[in-house]
Amino acid sequence: MNPSAEPAAGAEKPDEVAALEAAYGAPSQEGFGSAVFYQLLPSATGIEKAALASYRYFTGELWDRYGEEAWMGPWREVYRREGNTKADIVNELRGIQDRDTRQSATVILDDVDDPDKAQAALAAVFDDPALTELVVYTLGDGGAMSGLLVAGRKAATSEAVFLVFLLD
Repeated sequence: MNPSAEPAAGAEKPDEVAALEAAYGAPSQEGFGSAVFYQLLPSATGIEKAALASYRYFTGELWDRYGEEAWMGPWREVYRREGNTKADIVNELRGIQDRDTRQSATVILDDVDDPDKAQAALAAVFDDPALTELVVYTLGDGGAMSGLLVAGRKAATSEAVFLVFLLD
């Protein structure tokens, strides 16, 4: 597996990332549900490349079983926070136009054990003023499974956080 999909050795996980993991799950290869990945990215690594690595890691052996073509069929950017956009991840997710991605967003916002706590954790990570890049991708297996991936990056510290969500 691509080592950039795994947390950097010795990387201290910030409290807000730990809270996001508590709401959505630690890094895993379950290929179902959700997981949070925290990494230190080299400046030359683009956010999409790192997001794809997290997505592939999350799907685990299912990636090889169904093939890259199936997993990459639905993959596309559905939202990018522009520089003048007020950081408000909850409303940004609710405002996504793509129907399938919006449905996935509703699940991660409202259909979790403690929606208020989960939304606060999302905001703590993805509304951070130090975040310089935020992108949302739609994903799935081209069949029954669909979901989203929220990717955020702080250029000054090379920190990146990825929330992967996939359900059928």
